[in-house]
Amino acid sequence: MPEEIKISFTDKILAKVFLPLFPRWIKPNHLTAGRMLLTPFVIYLFWQGIYLWGGILFLLTSFTDALDGAMARTRNQVTAFGKMFDPLADKFLICSVVYILVLQYVNVYAAWIIIILEAIILMAAFIKSKRGDQDIQANVWGKIKMILQVLGVVILLLSILLNLEQLLQVSKGTFYLAISFAILSLFTYSI
Repeated sequence: MPEEIKISFTDKILAKVFLPLFPRWIKPNHLTAGRMLLTPFVIYLFWQGIYLWGGILFLLTSFTDALDGAMARTRNQVTAFGKMFDPLADKFLICSVVYILVLQYVNVYAAWIIIILEAIILMAAFIKSKRGDQDIQANVWGKIKMILQVLGVVILLLSILLNLEQLLQVSKGTFYLAISFAILSLFTYSI
């Protein structure tokens, strides 16, 4: 029996606004592969302290996560490759940026908690797929977690670029909230 594809409200908005910009020959897996290829450049820019360009590239790279999912679901192009590599590409991007920025500017505990939770979520998905479970997509809490992580990075970058200590505190709060949603996501993921 074919798996039911759940199209969210955000998928419909992205499909209406952004997906017409992509010709049909561009597949969701192309965007996922693009995210994997762009992540080392994001890492390099942040590692070198080139935060403005790194931040711009990070936002564009992060946005491909929303686009590839919406494209896969609304164009009925969900694949086994996408199910496996999309979350892997997300974790690679977020964990790398968290390691570079959060470790340096927020604190070591928040950075490692985020990285460890991401690894646990990835292992849970792997276990579910080995059990033959076809429904291994992120739940709503996981999607909120990802949005909060990206938002936390953006606020942290603004804090660094504008030298605003207040934004650093907002960024910390955003990362702590993301940690809470990661835990909630994990417990509702139903291993």
